[in-house]
Amino acid sequence: MADRRPEKACEQACESLKQQDYEVAVKHCTEALLSLSQYPPAHLPEPCQAELDRIKIETLLYRIASFLQLKKYGQADEDCRHVLGEGLAKGDGSLRAVLCCMHLKGKLQVVSNVLSKSLMGESLNGMVTKDLTRLKTLLAETEVIMTILLGK
Repeated sequence: MADRRPEKACEQACESLKQQDYEVAVKHCTEALLSLSQYPPAHLPEPCQAELDRIKIETLLYRIASFLQLKKYGQADEDCRHVLGEGLAKGDGSLRAVLCCMHLKGKLQVVSNVLSKSLMGESLNGMVTKDLTRLKTLLAETEVIMTILLGK
């Protein structure tokens, strides 16, 4: 993948999320997703497609967390459906692999914290939280598995 714009925008989104600059994080996420949409999946070798999928999942997770912090619950829920729908539909473990890599790089905790706070502390304007709860459970399971595997 010669074009590094999606990856760079994803990294900038992560940094903005950590700095609690949610509007900027959403901007970077949207930029990354738009850049990713320029790659036709059918014409890429498997390793390149896997890397693009990783960037897309990470980017969507950062955007979900940012939308929740900005109280844009409908948009967060829509992105959540994309992560779960596309990630779990493949059935190849790629979603879990991305979550494990994010955990190892210390990037999963910030997303997990925002999801926990949103699901426990605040009212989501009566929004059905089934998908967000499912995603939070998946993140929590990943964190437990990685803690056990790493012996920490």
